[in-house]
Amino acid sequence: MPKAPSTLPPPLPADAPDTGALPASYEAGLQELERLVNELESGQMPLDQLLVSYQRGAALLTFCRDKLQAVEDQIKVLDAGSLKAWSAE
Repeated sequence: MPKAPSTLPPPLPADAPDTGALPASYEAGLQELERLVNELESGQMPLDQLLVSYQRGAALLTFCRDKLQAVEDQIKVLDAGSLKAWSAE
């Protein structure tokens, strides 16, 4: 008897988890990351969801770090390569 075709999508490679679309801004990414951390720390999340949330958090952390690094690089260019300490006048 021929085997019926599977209706399930093929599994994702282990090294390429689907972490969803990245947020529109640093602030949105940080807010989502904080929410995820709170959920993870609550200890109430099922194991399967825990792994997915951890992967999403890792992607958000990379996104936020990249955004911060880009801004820091722009500031360095604006300050001609040397950051100056801010002083209140």
